[in-house]
Amino acid sequence: MARLFKEPCLVVASHNAGKIAEISELFSFRDIRILSAKSLGIPEPEETGSSFIENAKLKALAATHETGFPAIADDSGLEVYALGRAPGIYSARWSGQNKDFSVAMLRVQTELGNDPDRRARFVCALALAWPDCHLEVFVGHIEGCIVWPPRGNKGFGYDPMFIAKGDAGTFGEIEPAEKHAKSHRSKAFYKLKTACFSASEEDD
Repeated sequence: MARLFKEPCLVVASHNAGKIAEISELFSFRDIRILSAKSLGIPEPEETGSSFIENAKLKALAATHETGFPAIADDSGLEVYALGRAPGIYSARWSGQNKDFSVAMLRVQTELGNDPDRRARFVCALALAWPDCHLEVFVGHIEGCIVWPPRGNKGFGYDPMFIAKGDAGTFGEIEPAEKHAKSHRSKAFYKLKTACFSASEEDD
């Protein structure tokens, strides 16, 4: 059985403003003080894992050890089927030292070239860690396809070039609330909320 979360404070182990905002919004259902690694000046650990899950775990554990508070970490990325699921765990690194995702999106398009297989998916692993090193991990994904040129400026990362299956607009074009209702991150979070918060909500 998953551990229930009853602590008053949680650190979001990220320096990515978009991720911090999305994760903070997902926790709006509870009165939890949300901090971020960025605001606390905690350095980002090197992502040495070979999977989204491994990287999420190491980031969450690093943040909880630095602060003494429970921490949640997201490791997510774009997997393009025709590229052997690249960029995958290297999604952020494709944006370069300046974190310029226009560079990353151009690289995806360049490597795809005229390949008619535009299938892709976003994957998210969420790791929730406590100071005693207990971990809970949840994974979500959403299928879709790559479009070019990028469209919209409401999302972040690869959002402007990804259309979820059944949608007409990219994640950069649709409203944030619509994205949050279906995204890979929200799917992982729903699993986390069900496992680690639902029972505690009933006790409140």
